[in-house]
Amino acid sequence: MLSDQQMLRIPGPTPIPPSVQRAMSQPMIGHRDRDTKELLRKIKPKLKPIFGTVQNVEILAGSGTAGLEAAVINTVQPGDEVLVIVTGAFGERFVQICNAYNIITHQIHVSWGDAVTPEKVESYLQSHPSIKAVMATFCETSTGVLNPIQQLAKVIHQSSEALYIVDGVSSIGAIEANMDAWGIDILVTGSQKAFMLPPGLTFIAASSRAWEKIEANDQSRYYFDLRKYHHSSLLDSTPFTPSLTLLYGLEQVIKLLDQEGLANVFGRHDLMMKMMRAAFHNLGIPLLTSEKAASPTVTAIKPNTFQADELRKVLKDTFGLVTAGGQGELKGKIIRIGHMGYCSPTDILQVISSIEIGLKMIGMDITLGKGTQAAQKIFLRSGKH
Repeated sequence: MLSDQQMLRIPGPTPIPPSVQRAMSQPMIGHRDRDTKELLRKIKPKLKPIFGTVQNVEILAGSGTAGLEAAVINTVQPGDEVLVIVTGAFGERFVQICNAYNIITHQIHVSWGDAVTPEKVESYLQSHPSIKAVMATFCETSTGVLNPIQQLAKVIHQSSEALYIVDGVSSIGAIEANMDAWGIDILVTGSQKAFMLPPGLTFIAASSRAWEKIEANDQSRYYFDLRKYHHSSLLDSTPFTPSLTLLYGLEQVIKLLDQEGLANVFGRHDLMMKMMRAAFHNLGIPLLTSEKAASPTVTAIKPNTFQADELRKVLKDTFGLVTAGGQGELKGKIIRIGHMGYCSPTDILQVISSIEIGLKMIGMDITLGKGTQAAQKIFLRSGKH
């Protein structure tokens, strides 16, 4: 193994395309200069179709968690009641943010590895009419679950007046999102996942309905005050110093997405998910999620014949292949493999082949090539050649 070669296949941060790295190496400019205004002017409209909205997408310097906190404190205030749908570690993060601001937090807990059902949310809202916001995770990175965000929107709006706030950190840019058509009020994502950038930017889009709540909200906030970002955005500016290097990279990311076409981007992620799942099915290794709940951006396996962390160590030591372990109650029990952003079916074949060798190295009785062959067949059937 080459000492400086690494295959990063965790659910984020994700690999950065070479052209994006080059874009980020441009000389620094003044954040209040005309060049920065022009950069923002080019970027802003291109973000809207990725979110599926006609609204401005606000850009904040901060991680995805910063975006989640901003979504909470701009729409609700201490004493308000909210409902958080918890399907894993990042649903729990929403709970922790709400608790930090003394918000009355109701929770629907779903077994890790399962998606929430719209019926469960509908029933809960009907018996709790005071809830002012519902918070859900599009792709629950800790489990590889894709929640039915569109169907949830329908029952939330039919059963309540609550705002619908969605964590799209591990999905936007890789999975189709139609914020306006579906009825999402706040949609948040981060730069280090499907946007193929280093950590450091968070993106937030809000519906007209949400902006009414944001403008009227008395909750104290300063750096995370979305009103400031919105008003500055209308002037092609930012209220505070932006992450200029990442904005250069974002401009190039948008060019790459435009070149591929969003429909093709979404199709590529769906294909990689199917290839990955077919491989593990053929190797007889259990998957954590069902086919219906599976995410196109991360696959989780839950082995029952070997130790997850033992295989992860062998893969890293032998091939420089970095995968993720479990979080919370799944710590040490699962392996999570990210396949989003700068990732292709070729990468998936390399990962699966490496995993097969790793399984042999830890003493598993498998047939080499069995998983790779299953993934190859999925690729050939897709017609992407």
